[in-house]
Amino acid sequence: MQAPEFLSTHATHVEQALASMLDARASVVAPSLLAAMRYSLLAGGKRIRPALLLECYQACGGARSDAIDQDQIMPAALAIECIHTYSLIHDDLPCMDDDDLRRGSPTCHKQFDEATAILAADALQALAFELLAKANIDGELRCKLIHSLALASGCQGMVGGQILDMEAESDSEGMNLLAVERIHLHKTGALLRWCCEAGALLANADEAQFDACSRYGKSVGLLFQIADDILDATASSVALGKSAGKDEAQNKATYVSVLGLQRARELADEMRELAITACEPMDASASNSNKSDHLQALVHYILERGQ
Repeated sequence: MQAPEFLSTHATHVEQALASMLDARASVVAPSLLAAMRYSLLAGGKRIRPALLLECYQACGGARSDAIDQDQIMPAALAIECIHTYSLIHDDLPCMDDDDLRRGSPTCHKQFDEATAILAADALQALAFELLAKANIDGELRCKLIHSLALASGCQGMVGGQILDMEAESDSEGMNLLAVERIHLHKTGALLRWCCEAGALLANADEAQFDACSRYGKSVGLLFQIADDILDATASSVALGKSAGKDEAQNKATYVSVLGLQRARELADEMRELAITACEPMDASASNSNKSDHLQALVHYILERGQ
């Protein structure tokens, strides 16, 4: 199965679960707030983050996506989408990247207003931890997932990376590859790595499998950002579904600005190889030697975004 095919399958399951989760809260959430949450959370996208979680879960011995216990595994997949969506709403605000388009549609603050967008994002962030807290899993594992997601999304992860990214706009001459990597290991990479590690933990992975998923997640996180930087420099706004060329216009510290387009593409190839190599212990620890096929296909798919 090619990556677009199984990504579509995962996306369908996740979107149905997201819609049901919001519907279940319709009687207790203010209609205007729920409308903004629904608008952004169900705005489409490839759902790569929950797909990474579910694929790492399966690669470490978990059930197929069509056989997954919705109360045990799906809360983590929904939680990461809530965190990701909250970050996109904030990222698009005038005080951040000031963007009018997201996935080809008006951004949340344009569709509603800034105050409603901020509150919708805040609500989605809190909802992520509510979902994990109610997951039907062992209490110790539940606490571990909540704690690790807080680290990956907060000041030691995504939010910390965002402030480094903003500060770098006024220090472009001091930027080098290590500085850019530090930004994106936090801003983009921390949550992608969490997806992979959470999938392994939910599957009760052994130490070798967990370490493999963690290394895979780190490499994929960097690959994803490099591909995103290349796309911003080469694709049109129509193709991206958001404003193209904003990295250069805002003096962002990117792999393309530091390395140039050709070297950024070469580094993306290197990250792909590291991610594929990280998959080997998953197959070695599994009765089915092809357990990581989908994870490897995802690596190629992410790379091709930036070609």
